[in-house]
Amino acid sequence: MNILVANDDGIESEGLAILAKWAQKLGKVTVCAPLVQQSAKSHAINIHSPVEAHKVAYLDGTEAYVVHSTPVDCVRFGTLGLNRHYDLILSGVNKGFNMGEDILYSGTVANIYEGALRGSRGIAFSTDPTSFEEATKQLDEVFKYILKNGIFDVAGHLNVNIPLNSKGIKWTKQGGPYFTDEFVKVGEDTYSQEGYSVYHLGNDLTLDTDAVMNGYISVTPISTRRDDISAWAKLSL
Repeated sequence: MNILVANDDGIESEGLAILAKWAQKLGKVTVCAPLVQQSAKSHAINIHSPVEAHKVAYLDGTEAYVVHSTPVDCVRFGTLGLNRHYDLILSGVNKGFNMGEDILYSGTVANIYEGALRGSRGIAFSTDPTSFEEATKQLDEVFKYILKNGIFDVAGHLNVNIPLNSKGIKWTKQGGPYFTDEFVKVGEDTYSQEGYSVYHLGNDLTLDTDAVMNGYISVTPISTRRDDISAWAKLSL
């Protein structure tokens, strides 16, 4: 299996090393990651100036590139720049959950959307911001769950969130609001965006937010579609 591993936390991220090392059990791994932390870049790409990308020493000789651009540009370089197709694209492990409406901002998840556009299956992995320990332990179990249940037969692009001390795995849908921000003035004409949780604990374990906050790993199918099919179906124009 030919595998691309990317992230949005940067080439030096602990979560990236964990995921790349684990992926070596599945096949041949190529790593493409941003030079610096690039969280919340969503599906941004750089089309107005050249993108620098160069090989770096990584793990035990894994082929790896650092890309001086956005997370999605890392996937684009790994596919378009290197002129390669991958059987599987993995993104993460992100330091912090990407679930509910927050996936609209996530560079980790956007990497999988870009992989979909390139014809590759993909899985985005995120975990609690305080520790990668549970994610390290659960990667095998999550992948076994995907294969055992034939998920790739019906959904080739997945978003996975792994809480601490997980109780099991749930097949979920996207939940609602999880975090939001406020603009806080920190100087003359200068503002800082400071985030805070707006999530209220619920018990609908079919939602990624409720499943994760109740201690379960969520596995959510995702899609590149942004149209409103239900609205379209209501009108015959």
